Amino acid sequence: MTSHAPTISFRHMLLAGTAVALVAFAPSAGFAGERAAGLAQLKFAQANPDDKDKKDDLRAPPKQAEPPKPSAPPAAAQKPAEPPKAAEKPAEKPADKPAAAPPPKAAAPAQPAPPAAAQKSEPAKPDAKSDAKPAPAQNAAPKETPKQAPKDAPKAADNPPAKQPPAAAQPKATESKPSDPKAVDSQKAEPAKPAEAQKDNAQKGEASKDAAAPANPAAVAPPTQARSASEFLQKKGEKPAAGFDDIKRQRREVREGNRTFIREPDRTIVRDGRRTIIRHNEATRFAIDARGVHVDRKGGTVTTIVTRPNGVRIITTTDERGHLLRRVRETNGRSIVIIDNTFAGAQRDYFIEVPPPRFRGPRDRYIVDAGRVRRDRIYEVFVAPPVAPVARRYTLEQVRYSEPLRSYMPRVDLDINFATGSWQLSPDQVDELSIIAAGIEQAIKKNPREVFLIEGHTDAVGSDIDNLSLSDRRAEAVAVALTERFNVPPENLVTQGYGEEYLKVETDGPSQENRRVAVRRITPLIDRQTADRGNRR
Repeated sequence: MTSHAPTISFRHMLLAGTAVALVAFAPSAGFAGERAAGLAQLKFAQANPDDKDKKDDLRAPPKQAEPPKPSAPPAAAQKPAEPPKAAEKPAEKPADKPAAAPPPKAAAPAQPAPPAAAQKSEPAKPDAKSDAKPAPAQNAAPKETPKQAPKDAPKAADNPPAKQPPAAAQPKATESKPSDPKAVDSQKAEPAKPAEAQKDNAQKGEASKDAAAPANPAAVAPPTQARSASEFLQKKGEKPAAGFDDIKRQRREVREGNRTFIREPDRTIVRDGRRTIIRHNEATRFAIDARGVHVDRKGGTVTTIVTRPNGVRIITTTDERGHLLRRVRETNGRSIVIIDNTFAGAQRDYFIEVPPPRFRGPRDRYIVDAGRVRRDRIYEVFVAPPVAPVARRYTLEQVRYSEPLRSYMPRVDLDINFATGSWQLSPDQVDELSIIAAGIEQAIKKNPREVFLIEGHTDAVGSDIDNLSLSDRRAEAVAVALTERFNVPPENLVTQGYGEEYLKVETDGPSQENRRVAVRRITPLIDRQTADRGNRR
């Protein structure tokens, strides 16, 4: 009796100590179920004091019974989920979450789902290492997390704002964060708007260009801005500019039926059977050194208004096919009609078959060489009537392209020689035009509606297409020089190139006499009143 009593009391003491230890290690907010489980363990231990493995197994069931806890404290489950993320990336994720969370407020409750997956994946690693350690690890987690959460959370939230200002840091975080689909979509959408706007503007610009372009392939678009006279007038000491090769490279050929259209930047060459002509828009010459250029399309007509440096406005109206309808000069509130082709209606025929005139006088009174006559003789030619009566009134287009009709008026051949392949005038050549400018100005003072045709010609060397384009530019160069150097009104001048079609000297080789420019008064051919006065003489 005496020997057995001490052993029993010692065993009871061990059991009592174990019970105290279990109660001490239980959570501070312990449940009655856990204490009942501890008492069950004590009773089981008294019955089987030597089975240690079963003790471990009995400790596990109460730990598995913890999953119902999330229903009671869900906020506590979320808080332990954030500290491990803050421990891994303390500066990025806490800063990214507030940046991504404010735009979609509904995204905040959706974020606790990933932390739950993270909690399940993290304890899976220690479970794989051993089966006995997961139990204390799970018991320790709720103890450590409440202590670390309040310490680590403010560090993760306070440090980033201290290092990065919220106004500057948040845009950078949203731009560099690829995982946020809304942020990425917004980034893609924002730069896409200006790109789309540029595309829309480009499409609108192309549409406006297409609308400004003439519908007829033979027509030439009007100018849209002022030009420089340096294209035609060579400065002193400079060599002629080589630009004709560039013009040939820019040519585009279009065929419609039996006609071929060769388009250049500012001209169109039309080949119709055995006839080849070149067309341009006179308003482009008016735009040289102009104050302003305005183009208006309305009701099948195109009106180009060019304001010259002296304030004079030149109003040119054409139809959709590019045919000239009217040319008007406005100055000081007064309008003068220089050319009026509206009487002819729709123009279809360029070429007029008229019998050539019979001139019985001396040849030097019909074709005048400007370098061999006096100044007053030039003026006499510019006011002379037709060499034969004119049957009726013709349009400007018919005069341009019908050589027998033009031959009713005498002409003046200019003493100007262009360099091969060039249409620029040197300063010395411009000075030779003074006698022509004086005669034209004197005639315009007498009749402000006088119109003079400047014809360009080349020799037979080279391509007929190249010569036609070159001669048209040479005629324009003379008109530009008369206006820019001698103040001849540009609206009283008309230019046209004929290439090698009308050779002065019949030769296929180079000829300075064939590289010429001629001036002809054509007012009696296009103005009925002037023609009637001339016929009565």
